[in-house]
Amino acid sequence: PWALTGAPPQVPGDDTEDVSLDFGSEEELALRKARIRHPLATFFHLFFRVSAIVTYLFCDWFSNSFVACFVTILLLLSFDFWSVKNVTGRLLVGLRWWNQIDEDGKSHWVFEAKRVPTTAASTEAEARIFWLGLIICPVIWTLFFFSSLFSLKLKWLALVIAGISLQTANLYGYIHCKLGGQKTLSRATSRLFATADAPTRQNRISEDGTEEHGKTVPR
Repeated sequence: PWALTGAPPQVPGDDTEDVSLDFGSEEELALRKARIRHPLATFFHLFFRVSAIVTYLFCDWFSNSFVACFVTILLLLSFDFWSVKNVTGRLLVGLRWWNQIDEDGKSHWVFEAKRVPTTAASTEAEARIFWLGLIICPVIWTLFFFSSLFSLKLKWLALVIAGISLQTANLYGYIHCKLGGQKTLSRATSRLFATADAPTRQNRISEDGTEEHGKTVPR
C-alpha cells in the first residue's frame, strides 16, 4: 500500500530514485511560437494605418468633401501614431521611445529596449506583424507622395506629407530602440569579458620584468 505522503514504497536493493524532468525550454519555445498573445494590440497596430490608406484611396467614392476626407485621414494617422508609440510597441516587441525635457529646458530623446519575462514576451508572429506594418506603410505613403506630385493633385500633398512624417517618426524611433538594445547588450558583454580577463592581465609580467604571481624575476 502507498504511504500517506503519496511516495511509493521502497523496494530492497532498488537504487532508483524519482527524477523530475525539466520541460522549461519546450514551454518557452511553445510560448514564443504561439500565434497571437496580444490580439487586441495586434489588431489596432494595423487597423488605424490600414484604414488611413484605404480611406485615402476610396474617399472620393463616399464623399465629395475634401475637408471631410482630409480630417478623417488625419485623425486616423494621429490615432495610429499614438497607439503604435505608446501601446503596441511596448506590448508586441518590448520597445518604447519618448521625449523628455529636463530642468534646464533641454530636450532628450529616450530609446528603451525593455527586458520582459518569458511569460510576458512577445511572440515571433507578433513581432513579424509589428515590423512589417511599421515598414510597409511608410513606403506606401511615399508612393502616394510621388503619385500626387506627378498627377498634380497638390491639395493632397500636405496630407501625404503628414502621413509620411508621422509613420516615419515611429519607424525611426523603434529602429533606434532596436539598435540601442543591441548596443547595450554589446557593451554589457564587453564589460563582462573585460572583468573576466582582468585577473589574467594582473598575473602577466609587468613591463620592467620585476614581478609575476608575487615572485621576483632575476634581471
